[in-house]
Amino acid sequence: MPKPSVKKVVLAYSGGLDTSVIVPWLRENYGCEVICFCADIGQGEEMSGLEAKAKASGASKLIIKDLRDEFASEYLFPLLQSSAVYERKYLLGTSVARPLIAKYQVVIAQEEDADAVAHGCTGKGNDQVRFELTYNALDPRLKVIVPWREWTIRSRQDALDYARSHNVPVPVTEKSIYSRDRNLWHLSHEGGLLEDPWIEPEESMFQLSVSPENAPDEAQLVTVDFARGIPVAVDGQPYGPAAILEVLNEIGGKHGVGRVDLVENRLVGMKSHGVYETPGGAILYAAHRELEAITLDRDTLHYKDTVAQRFAELVYFGQWFTPLREALQVFFDKTQQNVTGSVRLKLYKGSVTPVGRRSPFSLYREDFATFGQEDVYDQKDAAGFIKLFSLPVKVRAMMDVAGSGQSRYAEPDYSVFKRD
Repeated sequence: MPKPSVKKVVLAYSGGLDTSVIVPWLRENYGCEVICFCADIGQGEEMSGLEAKAKASGASKLIIKDLRDEFASEYLFPLLQSSAVYERKYLLGTSVARPLIAKYQVVIAQEEDADAVAHGCTGKGNDQVRFELTYNALDPRLKVIVPWREWTIRSRQDALDYARSHNVPVPVTEKSIYSRDRNLWHLSHEGGLLEDPWIEPEESMFQLSVSPENAPDEAQLVTVDFARGIPVAVDGQPYGPAAILEVLNEIGGKHGVGRVDLVENRLVGMKSHGVYETPGGAILYAAHRELEAITLDRDTLHYKDTVAQRFAELVYFGQWFTPLREALQVFFDKTQQNVTGSVRLKLYKGSVTPVGRRSPFSLYREDFATFGQEDVYDQKDAAGFIKLFSLPVKVRAMMDVAGSGQSRYAEPDYSVFKRD
């Protein structure tokens, strides 16, 4: 199949071996100009030296955008408000970041008059879907180039050989056996020893958190303040969107909080084993859950939990820029109108234990809950409530008795059975 004609391509660039090799590969195979784009969403030291590396690989320029606050306020906090968790454990750190990166890739392609975009995702993972769904949602006119589906490179050694033959500078440091993804929200680990889900992860693998065994012997109390479901302060100190995550990551990591070991179902059909470190996110999810417990009515809280599971799937599958995701976000925004207040948590050796919660919109009232205030709740009213609430099961039992003489749930009469 002939390659499409491409004049200029914007590559999602990290500076690692794969994307460094993609730059000359694109020039060689498509004869196009390559612009590298890197989104700063909290990778830390991974951002250093990228411009020189990109240009040495053959890129015409490198564009870096600091998206940390936007990532926190427009992606992570809506995720927090939704309470979405994928497959009971995963707080969606990688999933929620890809639409933001791809969005700005499209923006830059439009600004630079590029006719194509490219990414370095493999054909086995979820990220390829997340990037390309965003491309298609925001500008379907752009051509999409995915080298991993075209080239003959199949191993790290193949990539190193290609880099040397094309004078691409690559770091001489030993590569980690793990594949990692880091941002403000989390650090993920895959591959290496983790390919066997029976093997316990080695402690040297972790980078954001200490092991619970090595965490301080004294618990630490942390108070998080929320306004409409969004965290705004820690221990009374206000912070901006990105800063509050950095502070909580440091505090949570010190106490071994937020480690998750998960075998998950990828969108492409296979299972994978990953380990995630989300110390700040774990604290925020625990705090937000407690604040909702006192500010949301029962029906809203229960229905929100149902919707959150679907929302988690949308985020995991890369369907951020879809009508359903946007519609569900409107629902979550409505539920958060009164989720304002403070939650106090105790961090101790990997655990996050809520020990206090308060809100000016709290639905918990001691005078309503007490057994002694008949002017608020008359206990005799319970008899009528239970009679009506149990009516469906009562009618069914009455029909059973009329037919067989007993309820279908009646215990069998074991006395009729005799031993030989």
